[in-house]
Amino acid sequence: MICYNTRIAFHVCILEEYILLDEFRKLSQHFLEIKNQSYKRYFIQKTKLTERLSILIGQRGIGKTTTVIQYLMAYAGNDRFKSNVLYIQADHFQMGDRSLYEIAEQFVQLGGELIAFDEIHKYPNWSIELKSIYDTFPSLKIIASGSSALEVHKGSHDLSRRAIVYRMYGMSFREYLELYYGILISSYSLDEILKDHEKITDNIIKVIAEKNKKILSLFVDYINHGYYPYFREVNDQASYSILLEQNLHTIIESDLIAIYPHLTGNSVKKIKQLLSFIAHAVPFTPHWQKLKSLLEIGDDRTLKTYFKYLEDAELIQSISKSSKKLHKLESPEKIYLNNTNQLIALSYDQHNKGTIRETFFLNIISTQHEVTLPVDGDFLIDEKYLFEIGGRKKGFGQVKNAKNAYIAIDETEQGIGAKIPLWLFGFLY
Repeated sequence: MICYNTRIAFHVCILEEYILLDEFRKLSQHFLEIKNQSYKRYFIQKTKLTERLSILIGQRGIGKTTTVIQYLMAYAGNDRFKSNVLYIQADHFQMGDRSLYEIAEQFVQLGGELIAFDEIHKYPNWSIELKSIYDTFPSLKIIASGSSALEVHKGSHDLSRRAIVYRMYGMSFREYLELYYGILISSYSLDEILKDHEKITDNIIKVIAEKNKKILSLFVDYINHGYYPYFREVNDQASYSILLEQNLHTIIESDLIAIYPHLTGNSVKKIKQLLSFIAHAVPFTPHWQKLKSLLEIGDDRTLKTYFKYLEDAELIQSISKSSKKLHKLESPEKIYLNNTNQLIALSYDQHNKGTIRETFFLNIISTQHEVTLPVDGDFLIDEKYLFEIGGRKKGFGQVKNAKNAYIAIDETEQGIGAKIPLWLFGFLY
């Protein structure tokens, strides 16, 4: 905002600034009230966000907005009327032609300390303005949240030296039990699970029994609708699947276009077709020539770019052979949907049990560990642990001569030795 060099005009300008910020403060207080939740995801329990500029990225619908608001409320002592915090929805119509920088400047001048910009990927030139805000106001703490496809290292406005980027994931099975049933159980590392799974599962099953529940039944529920917190809003599987499918369309039609504005309507159509092909054939092995023909795409580079967009947006997961891990984006061996809820929603009644099991395992393990395809077995973890995934009758036939070989078994409450219940890996975070 420009203040002209006369006393009257200057005071009018300052008054307009106060009025403008008051409007944003009212909107912030509204969101702090309606979006705040008592339940806190794993991320906020484990991460303090002490840096001056923190950027939180993740898939649409996993609870980033709620988490950001919980940080603001904690900073304000749970008083949404405190003037030292401000929540700004970057794509809200009230933004008008106001810049993030203008809002931050006025906020600091009035004693503001912590500002949060939500849905940052929807704001043009967001990285330029965050960089300017960071450099100009050293006393201001900034939290920004956006799509998992957000490009933080973009061009001359690279924020990598200023911002700490955190990735947030959907709900784990452990969190699902905590949120829906009030069942409080600790998370376990992979090494703890491999070493002590018999004791761990015994304790968990006893806790579950106190709620008159069965672990396998709850796990099936999680596979169907436990990854995204918004199932609570509908509490109906059919409605949830519709919402989830609409959410996936929004990611492609809105979020990706905001980040990659060069995408055309035809490009979006082909990306959606590609996702549909993958959903009905997972685990999907890409055959470039066939796909180019089906999608009427002229070159490998464009097709591989579309795959990259889907993976960046966390709609798919690609996995390569161990020897080719550095070239995963160039030649993935297998492609899965990101999580089982997506798989159920997009494949309708055609989903395969084996694919569901592998999708769950890959989704949860890859949040903390490197996963590649071994010569024998299903997955190799951190170049060390070999896993086969299967039902209760699954044996060690394919990995009988391998060291550090394990079987993640579905449809069984407790395992023994190197056979570990599949559901237990849902307690990694």
